[in-house]
Amino acid sequence: MRKIQVIGIGAGDPDQLTLQAVKALRRTDAFFVLDKGETKSDLTQLRRDMLDAHVPPGTYRVAEVSDPERDRKAGGAAYSPAVGDWRTARAALYARLIADELGEDETGAFLVWGDPALYDSTLGILEEVLAGGSVDFTYDVVPGISSVSALVARHRTGLNRVARPVQITTGRRLAEGLPEGVDDVVVMLDAHQAFTRYADQDIDIYWGAYIGTPDEILVAGPIAEAGPEIVRVRAEARERKGWIMDTYLLRRRPSDDA
Repeated sequence: MRKIQVIGIGAGDPDQLTLQAVKALRRTDAFFVLDKGETKSDLTQLRRDMLDAHVPPGTYRVAEVSDPERDRKAGGAAYSPAVGDWRTARAALYARLIADELGEDETGAFLVWGDPALYDSTLGILEEVLAGGSVDFTYDVVPGISSVSALVARHRTGLNRVARPVQITTGRRLAEGLPEGVDDVVVMLDAHQAFTRYADQDIDIYWGAYIGTPDEILVAGPIAEAGPEIVRVRAEARERKGWIMDTYLLRRRPSDDA
C-alpha cells in the first residue's frame, strides 16, 4: 500500500520545522512539489533548502510538476465554482503523481506551508483522490507552525485574551462585517485589504507578510494609523516580488466603561 505524508513545514523559517516533521522527511521516498511558476520560484527553493538541510542526499527524489492555474478574478457567485474547478484539477494531478511516481511500497510527501489543517486544500484534495478510486493509499498528517502562530509570536502578543474567544476568518468574510461577539479576529487570504473598512473604529491591527523569511515585514498599531502604512508597504512588496502572503490580527480595544 502506498503511503502519503502531509507535512506542515511552518510559515517560512526553516528553523520552524518540528522534530516530528524532520523524522517524516527522512521516511519519505518521493516528495511532490507543485511549481507555481517563475514568480514564486523562491517558494520552491525554500522547500529544496529544507530537504538539503534535513535529509541525507541520495535518499529521496523530487517529482516537480506545474500547479494548475486558478481563476483568481472570479468573484461573487462564481468564486466557489472557480475554486471547485481548481481543486478538481489538482486532484487529477495528485492522482497521477501518486500512481506514476510512487511504488506500491513507498512513501510520498506533500510539503505544506504552515499547518495542513488551517486554510489549506491538501487534505480535502487527497480525500477527493481516494473517492475517485483511481489509486489507493493511506495518509498521515504532520502538523506545522501556522502563519497565525508565527504572526503573534513575532508581534509578542497572544492570540486571545483571558476568557475571551478568538475567530479565524477570511478577507471576504471580513468585508461583510466583523463577527458578532468577538473582539479578536485573525484574517487570512485578504487580497483586498478589508481591514481598511474599519479605520474609524477603536481596533488595533497586528500585520505580517512573508513571516519567517528574510523578506518578513511587520506593522502594528491602530488601524487609523497603521492601515495606510500597511497598504503602502504591501503594494511595494507585491510589486517587488510579484506575490505576497500575509495575515493579520484585529483586536478591538476595550471601551472606557467596560
